[in-house]
Formats: sequence, structure tokens, C-alpha cells
Amino acid sequence: MKKKILIGILVLLIVVQFIQPDLNKGSASSAQDVTHVVNVPDSVMSLLKTACYDCHSDNTRYPWYSKITPLNWWLKDHVDDGKKELNFSQFNKGTFKRKEHKMEEVAETVEKFEMPLKSYLWIHSEAKLNDAERKLLIDWATASRKQIMQDSMMAVVQ
Repeated sequence: MKKKILIGILVLLIVVQFIQPDLNKGSASSAQDVTHVVNVPDSVMSLLKTACYDCHSDNTRYPWYSKITPLNWWLKDHVDDGKKELNFSQFNKGTFKRKEHKMEEVAETVEKFEMPLKSYLWIHSEAKLNDAERKLLIDWATASRKQIMQDSMMAVVQ
């Protein structure tokens, strides 16, 4: 009886491996991308791609374990949550107020060491930001926020 149960569980585990979630493999750069809203220097873009874009863009670099169920579903949920909170690939959608607020949150979460998530850094050590990188991202987000507010004022004037 125990042998049948173990075989049944094993068969079930093998079968569920064929049920894979959709991958987040769209374009990381589009007409809605953050680069069409604010200036993104190459140094900042490099950090965004390394530390942010896997969860906060339309293009995720998947690790080896992303093919294993149920880890793949956990990753999908994690990426979906990240994109719901902030999607740099779709940043230009929405109001000036929303964009300005998102930049404020970028600066705040990086400053408070809330991003990148510690759970992400366990596997992606290259995404760990040193003090200079954190300062660069915070300064960029702060300057971008000001740029968005100025653009908002100019839109009202016109």
C-alpha cells in the first residue's frame, strides 16, 4: 500500500512538471519604457537591469530552477507582484502623479534596503548594491522625480 502511494506521488510530481506557467519574456524596452519618460544614464540602466528588471520589467532572466514545479509558479507569482507594484517597461502609462510617486518609492525602498529583496539576493548576489550604487540609484530616482514634476507643470501650462 505504501509503495503504491509513493509511486502515485512520484507520478504526480512528474506530471506536474509539464504544467509550466507563462514566462515574462516580453520586450524590456518599448515606447512605454522608463527611458521615454526620464533620462536613464548607462550606469543607472546597468544597475536597473542587474538588480531590478527581473521582477520590475516585461523581461525576466530566469535561473536554472525556474523549470521546476512548484518553484516556477512561485517565481511567476513573485514577478507578477513585482510588476504590479512597478514595471519599468510600462512606466509611461498613467498619470504624472503616479510616475512621480513611483520614483519616490524607488528612492525610498533603495535607501531603506528594502530593494532588492533579500530573498532575491540569496541566488542573485550580483544584484547586491554597494553604497555607491545605492546612492547612484537614489540620486537618479530623486532627479527623475523632479523631472517628472517639471514635465507635469509644463503640460498644465500648455
